[in-house]
Amino acid sequence: MTRSPMFTRWTAASAALAATCLLLVSAAPATAATVLEGPVGLGTAAGFGVLSASTVTNTGSSVITGDVGVSPGTAIEGFPPGIIDGVQHSADAEAAQAQSDLTTAYNVAASLTPTQTGLGELTGLSLTPGVYSGGELSLNGELTLDGSAESVWVFQAASTLTAGSGASINLINGASACNVFWQVGSSATLGSASRFVGSVMAKASITAVTGATVTGRLLAETGAVTLDSNVITAPTGCDAGSTDVSTSPTITSGTPTAATVGAPYSFTVTATGTPAATFAVTSGALPAGLALDSTTGEITGVPTTVGDSTFTITASNGTAPDATASYPLTVAAAAVVAPPTVPSAAPLVPAVPVVPSADTADKYELAATGAEPNLTLLPVGAFLLLGGLAALLRRRHLARSA
Repeated sequence: MTRSPMFTRWTAASAALAATCLLLVSAAPATAATVLEGPVGLGTAAGFGVLSASTVTNTGSSVITGDVGVSPGTAIEGFPPGIIDGVQHSADAEAAQAQSDLTTAYNVAASLTPTQTGLGELTGLSLTPGVYSGGELSLNGELTLDGSAESVWVFQAASTLTAGSGASINLINGASACNVFWQVGSSATLGSASRFVGSVMAKASITAVTGATVTGRLLAETGAVTLDSNVITAPTGCDAGSTDVSTSPTITSGTPTAATVGAPYSFTVTATGTPAATFAVTSGALPAGLALDSTTGEITGVPTTVGDSTFTITASNGTAPDATASYPLTVAAAAVVAPPTVPSAAPLVPAVPVVPSADTADKYELAATGAEPNLTLLPVGAFLLLGGLAALLRRRHLARSA
């Protein structure tokens, strides 16, 4: 089948566009990830079953295993009839420190890179350890968390968390309530007779409806905690956790500047990330004469060969994914310096005889009479002319005397 020239050009253009798109996709930097090794560190807030910023209010026969605190507010109401198997902290130093540690833990949990995003309803899911995020998280049935005693789950709700009546969370294969964390962007509500697991860290308020039980903690950063005949048991024997997070590297440096044969060269590859990344050439090669410092990312040396090189540098810090960047580097020849120009000697200009003017008559008379004129005032040509005139005058004088 014969194809028209326009069809051929369109096909070639399409292939070029596809190749360009593929190049752009393959060159796109990997997205950095922020991870936490181990559970979220709650600090002194770990000892609290209930912690509030404004008030803690209880109705009915709630039982709290763990401390109950409020700061900067002061009101802890409804105990009795509620029972606190721990210490009450009302606007004291312990409650203030626990609130500070809660803020740190909340921010750490919010900064983590999700394993899975876009979640909403959690009913029916069986989740392995990881970080799970969504807008409004809800649970109206059963959620299963499957992992070992060291496994960690962090749930990020951009707005609210709601557990419906009778909702439940089951831990299997050794999973521990110590390591389940709920970071809630606004408020959380646990429905009646729900069985909830984990430490709820709400930006605003938390409400536990009649009969809800919690194996974990209810920690409100800016609002109130409201209880109604609930059983809340803060886990004990938990790993203290960590507030330190690590972030995978992202290379931030631009294209290297050109180099010149024989001239010292320096260019530094930079990368963000915690901890600091190390650098390596993972494909291609640096121009001859240059070397990469794996710690600082600095490329230094004196290039020895003219030409173009392309190489890939990988930055890694133990937190996946690594960052890679492909760099072109041109080594140019040294500029040729022309020798200095020596100016040629000026041509000799023959002397022009000087015709004496009237004001030199006296000098001529002196010459005629044999007196010595001031020769320093006369140019060489004038001196010769005057000598000739003196000789002529002398001959005339002798002729008259004869």
